Formats: sequence, C-alpha cells, structure tokens
Amino acid sequence: MPSIEPFTLAVPDETLVQIRRRVADYPWHEMPDDGGWAYGTNLDYLREFCAYWVEEYDWRAHEAKINGFNHFKAPVDGIDIHFIREEGSGPAPMPLILSHGWPGTVVEFLDFIGPLAHPERFGGDEKDAFTVIAPSLPGFGFSGRPPRPYGPRKIAGLFGTLMKDALGYDGYLAQGGDWGGGISTWLGFDAAPACKAIHLNIMMMRHQDGPQTPDEAAWAERFVREQEMEEGYRTIQGTKPQTLSYAMMDSPVGIAAWILEKFNSWSDTVGDDVESAHTKDVLLTNIMVYIVTRTFNTASWIYYGRREEGGRLFDTGGKRVEVPTACALFPKELLSWPPRSYVERMVNVQRWTEMPHGGHFAALEVPDLLLEDIRAFARTVR
Repeated sequence: MPSIEPFTLAVPDETLVQIRRRVADYPWHEMPDDGGWAYGTNLDYLREFCAYWVEEYDWRAHEAKINGFNHFKAPVDGIDIHFIREEGSGPAPMPLILSHGWPGTVVEFLDFIGPLAHPERFGGDEKDAFTVIAPSLPGFGFSGRPPRPYGPRKIAGLFGTLMKDALGYDGYLAQGGDWGGGISTWLGFDAAPACKAIHLNIMMMRHQDGPQTPDEAAWAERFVREQEMEEGYRTIQGTKPQTLSYAMMDSPVGIAAWILEKFNSWSDTVGDDVESAHTKDVLLTNIMVYIVTRTFNTASWIYYGRREEGGRLFDTGGKRVEVPTACALFPKELLSWPPRSYVERMVNVQRWTEMPHGGHFAALEVPDLLLEDIRAFARTVR
C-alpha cells in the first residue's frame, strides 16, 4: 500500500513578492476600444482585476482556508498525488472522489466539500454524508507532474489506484466536470466494481459509431458551430503546449488573462460580467494556484495526452459504462450535452436532470443544485 504523507501549503514570501511585482510592472498594450470580450479577455477588466490583485488581494487568507482541510500526498505509479480528504459525518459516509478539470483546481471545491461531508451542519441529513476525496490532477497544482502528457484515461487509472489501493475504498462514487467528467467516465468503465457509480456534469466522450438519429445528427452539427470560437486554446494545448508555456510561465498576467477568458465565456454570467458568477477572490485564488506551483505548463499537457488517447472517442469496443450513471445538465455548459439516446449508448443512465441555470463550473456557480443532485443520486446507489 502506498505511503500517505500529510501536506501543508506554505508559499514563500519571496514568491508572493515576485508575483506582485510582475503584475504591477506589466507593460500594458493596445486593444481595440470596442472589442469587449470578443477578441479575448477584456483589457479594461483585466486592468481592474490586476489592480485589485496588487492592492487588495490577500493570498495568505486564502492559503489558510485551503489549509483548513486535511491534505495528503500519496505516491501512485511514481507520481505524488495530492488530495484533500474530509471524513464524512455519521457511521457510514459514502466515499466520493471529486475530480476537477482545466482551468480549475481544487479551489473549485473549497466551499463544496463541507456540505457534502457534513450535511447536518448545513440543514441536511447526516445519512447523506460523504467522505470526500478531492485530488489535484497530476501536473496540476499540488500534485507531482507525470513524466510525459497523460490523458484522462491514464489519470483515471491513477485515481482508481489511489482510491482502492492507497485509501482502501472498495465502493465509491466518482463525480466530475470538465476533465473530471472524462476521468469519472473512465473510472466507471475501468475501475468498476470498486467505482460503483458515476455522476457527471459534462459529457466529454463521443460514441465510436457517431450520431444514429436525426436529433443526434442535429446536435452534432450544432456542436461544431458552437465550438468554432472555442477551439483555439484546445488546438495549441493539444498540439504544442510547450511553445505556449514559455510565454505563460513568465507572465502572471498572461496566465490570468488565459484563464479569466474561460471563466467568463463558460459560466452562466449576466452579459459579460464574469463577477456575476465568480468573485475576484475565487478567480484569483484559482489562478494563483497555477502560478505559485509553476504548473501552468504541465497542466496543459492533459490536452496533448487526450489527443494521444484518441481524442473524445470513447473507444471501448462497443461496450458502455455499466455502473449507474447520473447526468446533470447545466444550460450554459460549454460542451452542450448530446441527446439522452446518444449518451445511453455510452453510459448506464439512471438519473437525467436538466438544470434551470448554471454553467461549466457548477460547484462554484450553483453548488446547491449540484449538491442536491449528487445526494439524490447517491441515495439510490449507497
């Protein structure tokens, strides 16, 4: 069994001073006055954001909040995997692994873990408690980097080993959005029966046989149109991530701009007001994790790894995920969901919930909706 060691986050003062100096000294350049967010991250907003970063943002307060959880690292196949472990209330909390994606981090779950693990403290029932495991993906944040780009199936293998061999869980639920959705799907396929059920708020996979009905064909055509203006970052991170990294690793403002644009366009915002969905502090803390750990580069590798694994194709020889699966569909999700008929050819859909609002970062945007859907599903598989 891999050895598990406690971990505490402690960023050196010198690192924080250097980051603040580089943000303060950023050489601002011109953008079209009428561009808004159409050309990318809005210049006026980014200036305001960076002024707050330099003058008001308190990393130490957020570092203390992160350290308010129990953190650990365990070596899995030669990689030190970081994870938060919050033991659930009551006599029989169900183990739950929460997997984040890009450009997220475990920061997405800081206000989500408590209600999952201790529902009775938030007006819920102790019988719904989970023991929450929230790892940092390899190459992201506080986890070690893989020796080369790993895709979601390879990462699912690492997480399956973490849950079963390192932590000893013979029955657990996997949940995820973004890359976490792909990882959770592969856990349901490759790690069953230890992974006894999965809950997804994104469908990352594509069936090897393609659309089979007019509705499915219409969705596939619409999906291509929807993604036309979102493909740029995927293309470079999936083909030449190292080239991008030379600029990004040298520029905190560049990393912030790259990530902020995604939080704005992928969230259920009011107009182009990213702060109608996320506070500056949450956005900054998530960004800072990439910067203080110097992991923007290795985090982008997952796109290259996915390409090597076959892209979005769920290549399983025609087999599907047979463990019970819940699908939570948020209307502003970046990757629009296929019709249920399509999804059911890949996973064993037992719950299908079309949400009234919310976007890509559901645990941050609409935690109550996501929380209740996970609880309701878990009651059927405990």
